[in-house]
Amino acid sequence: MKKSTFKLLACGLVLTTFALTISCSSDDNNNENPVNPETEGRWITLAGALMQTEPGDGNGGTKVYSVTKENAKDPNFSINVYDNGSPVQSSRTARLQSSVDGSTLFNITYTGANGGEFMTYKVNGAANFAQSGSTVNISQYAGTSPRWVKLFDGDKTGVAVNVTTPAIVTDANKVYQRTRGTATVLSLNMQQTLITAFKQYEIALSAQEEAQGHHIFRLDAPTLNKAGNKLIIGTWMRKTNPTTGLNEASFERLGSKSVVVDYPSLENPQVITSTVAFGDTSGYRSFNSFVGTDGNIYQATQRDTKNGSYILKINQNNQYDNAYSFSLDAALGVKGSYIDAWRYAGNGIAYAVYTHDGADGQGFVARIDLNAKTAKKVEGITYDTDLDFGQYQGFVVDGNDLYIAVTPVGKDGNLYIVDIPTGAVTKGAKLVNKPGNHYIGVF
Repeated sequence: MKKSTFKLLACGLVLTTFALTISCSSDDNNNENPVNPETEGRWITLAGALMQTEPGDGNGGTKVYSVTKENAKDPNFSINVYDNGSPVQSSRTARLQSSVDGSTLFNITYTGANGGEFMTYKVNGAANFAQSGSTVNISQYAGTSPRWVKLFDGDKTGVAVNVTTPAIVTDANKVYQRTRGTATVLSLNMQQTLITAFKQYEIALSAQEEAQGHHIFRLDAPTLNKAGNKLIIGTWMRKTNPTTGLNEASFERLGSKSVVVDYPSLENPQVITSTVAFGDTSGYRSFNSFVGTDGNIYQATQRDTKNGSYILKINQNNQYDNAYSFSLDAALGVKGSYIDAWRYAGNGIAYAVYTHDGADGQGFVARIDLNAKTAKKVEGITYDTDLDFGQYQGFVVDGNDLYIAVTPVGKDGNLYIVDIPTGAVTKGAKLVNKPGNHYIGVF
């Protein structure tokens, strides 16, 4: 009996040791094999928005400054983009994108005499940004204030979108019919700096929705699906009062909508509608949807004051998966959550900057698990009542590291580096600020 017991214990110890070995090996593999591609010697570029008239308005232009990853991770290193950085061309806050390897910045000038002009900058370290010799202006097609993002296609393509001011249409008896603007979808070859295609069309909602005054006010944040044959474009919805002809400040919202167009032709616009959420899907000055590791698209919502932000799922048939319901309010235990910007970081994990009711506009950072549909506020970051992510644009994902700039308006802050697999937070370089200014991203 004792021998049998000893054999069982010995066997258990062997199995336990084997299991621990497998577990440790698995952890080691996770650390050795980054979630995302890692670029050795990558530049980390900080962007800061300057105040024009009001603190935090960001309308005074944008400056950039780049450092090594080693300096970015050093809490004893200071970065002052406002004194030492280089301006990028934009009358107001620039809307920047960067190549995956950090070697190039992409910019479309926002408003002003050069509004709509696309150019690239070679990142050479510190304030050394060499502007490309060639530019292309898309304003004749997409206006001087186009919304745009790059596609995740190897930094080959950017897509800009625009909607002209929606106009009211009435019948011969002056009875309200609908409100519509003309949409433009335009693709850019970012390597050769030229327009590859553009299409313009009116995008109709259902007859009932249009008769009630609902219409697309803005398009933004295009995303290329996994198959590479469709663009999913976010919408910002508004509603005209059919009786007065005025925009309604508050109204019963329709289900969240996106516009799907063929790619690369940009033809055949179709509207898809969620039955899960009711917010806009346009985001603001940043990516708002991503293709996940599972091949589906995940999209955030905004401006739904009743239900807060949701993460929606668009399946590989390019339709909303209404069986997937992920409320940020429910996940965080707050009311009126609002995702200002977010970034997919691999393996179902994402990070979002957000605020919520009762926070008086103060920003926070959340770690999101899209598979488990959970979210929690990231600890280890210094939060401040003047922290406002309303204009935040850029996160860098490099290997297992996610970089985020955290600066309250007019106050110094820091770069933070989050380990994507574990969620561990490391405080990085100090970000030196100026009155009324704030850092708007890492590129």
